[in-house]
Amino acid sequence: MYSQCLEPLETTYLFHDFHSPKLRSADFDYKPSVMLIGQYSTGKTTFLQHIVGKDYPGMRIGPEPTTDKFIVIMNGKEDSIVPGNALVVDANMPYAPLSKFGNKFLNRFQASVTSTPVLENLTLIDTPGILSGEKQLIDRGYDFIQVVQWFAERVDRVILLFDAHKLDVSDEFKRTIEVLNMYEDKLKIVLNKADRVSPQQLMRVYGALMWSLGKIVNTPEVVRVYTGSFWKQPLQHTANRHLFELEHQDLFKDLQSLPKQNSIRKLNDFIRRSRLAKVHAYIISELKSEMPRLFGREVAKQRLIDELDTVYRRIQSRYGVSAGDFPDINQMRRKLKDYDFTKFKVLDSSLIDALDDMLNKKIPPLMSMLPNESLQLNTEDVSGGVFDLMENNPFQSGATEGVNEGKYDGSETWIVAKHMAEYEKSFQRISGGKEKVSGAAVRDELMKSHLPNTELALIWRLADVDNDGYFDIKQWALANHLLKIRLAGHELPHTLPHHLLPPASKNVSDHS
Repeated sequence: MYSQCLEPLETTYLFHDFHSPKLRSADFDYKPSVMLIGQYSTGKTTFLQHIVGKDYPGMRIGPEPTTDKFIVIMNGKEDSIVPGNALVVDANMPYAPLSKFGNKFLNRFQASVTSTPVLENLTLIDTPGILSGEKQLIDRGYDFIQVVQWFAERVDRVILLFDAHKLDVSDEFKRTIEVLNMYEDKLKIVLNKADRVSPQQLMRVYGALMWSLGKIVNTPEVVRVYTGSFWKQPLQHTANRHLFELEHQDLFKDLQSLPKQNSIRKLNDFIRRSRLAKVHAYIISELKSEMPRLFGREVAKQRLIDELDTVYRRIQSRYGVSAGDFPDINQMRRKLKDYDFTKFKVLDSSLIDALDDMLNKKIPPLMSMLPNESLQLNTEDVSGGVFDLMENNPFQSGATEGVNEGKYDGSETWIVAKHMAEYEKSFQRISGGKEKVSGAAVRDELMKSHLPNTELALIWRLADVDNDGYFDIKQWALANHLLKIRLAGHELPHTLPHHLLPPASKNVSDHS
């Protein structure tokens, strides 16, 4: 589809010069990837070390800007470092377009290869610390913002890291965030080292961060900020330990599921690129049509650049294009200054029709195929490193609460049996001495809880372990145990945990 429907339009209207290089086969085949961005000493490298579960080649940690390179952390049999110049000529890697940023950048670009299960389904990208204060005057020798944008266009997640002690947003950081606004669906914001401040200070820090982000992040909704300390060091302030654990789980569960979402994400990026290419064609052809044939070309060119917002509105009205599909107007103005408008092409309706046909007829069938493709490929979640430590251990958040109570007791005692006398008494009342009761008999008793019918139906399904439509005393006891858990504010699982299964022994009291 790309070579037949989209690439001809991109080539005709110089899309590759203005926005993004031509796509290669490697761009469609690479693993899910996560990029970390933040000012120096916000904990980017220790965050990545926390994910991987080990040190990786080229890793440096310190209070000053220690990571001065873009480092792609990928899986391999032996630990090694691959220089940037070698990466961009590898046909199996998607990094060839980065050569346009020159040797200054390539000398600051490398791959860190190491063997770990985490990297079998995920690629991680560390970035140089964003500069602040007088350090911003240092010339990196390449366009840092443009490199960040190139990676952001291709990765699955961009994690923006803030330090609880360092909330100032430098000019370079602000420009970086403004570029990332184009990819807000990929953006995750993390307030790191949150245990280094007291709970009262953390509340103020969080408020200050939200205020700062509100001026930069262009979204009507309040942005989600994951708060915690993402490293292996002991917590200094433990009052918010439970909160940090929940935030940790939410963030890493999202990262863990990236392989299953990878195909959908790539298709979404492809559609976004197609829409941008279409609007770009409208802009270029409109500028071409406004140019005089002979005299006053330079004056007309400058006038069109100055009045580009008017050109945008005219295209939006004429073609019914959404305002959100237009490229950033300031970036477009800067790039247009270097071009001769008379060499632009007029609008070719056949190219637009081919693109519309792809978007309206060829893409929808692909969308319906993607869930089945994920099942057929048996795509696995990310495993290894920190991801293997999130579940099935007595230290995870809520490990001894709610439905997990009794899971790690190390006893054969059925946790439900603690209140068996109470459950036996109520069972005798509703059963009239029978060994089993039907759903109709227990309905009124369970509805006294005032839980929604959907929650009561879940409790019934979980407790009816033999699926015969009846409750014996053990199942009745289990149903009441689940009811108490739900009324205490805990969520119920959709599958009954093994430790809650009624014991095989007929006499529960004897078993316990």
